[in-house]
Amino acid sequence: MTAVPLLALDQIAALAATRPPVAVLAQTDLNTDGIRGWILDNLLPLLLLTVALLLLWLGGGKGDNAGVMRRVGGVFVALAIIGLAVSGTGVDIGTFIAGLFSTSSG
Repeated sequence: MTAVPLLALDQIAALAATRPPVAVLAQTDLNTDGIRGWILDNLLPLLLLTVALLLLWLGGGKGDNAGVMRRVGGVFVALAIIGLAVSGTGVDIGTFIAGLFSTSSG
C-alpha cells in the first residue's frame, strides 16, 4: 500500500472546499474532435496509400487492366462516401433529394 503525504491531502481538501468536484468535472466538454482529427490526419492517408499500393501490386503487373479499373471505381465510390461523411454535406444532399419527392407547397 502506498502512503499519501499529508501535504497532498491538505491541498486536495483545500481545492474541494473552494470548488465542488462536480463543478470542476462539469466544466470540461466531452467531444470526439481529437480522435476525429487524428483519423483524418493520420489514418485516412495511410489507408489510401495502402489501397493504392495493393491495387498496383495485385492488378498492374498481370495485365488485368479491366479488373484494376473496376477496383479503382470501387475505391472512388468509397472515397466519395467518406468525403460526404467528413464534410457534413450529406445532410444538404439528403434535404435536396427529399425535396424532389415532397409535395408541400411551402
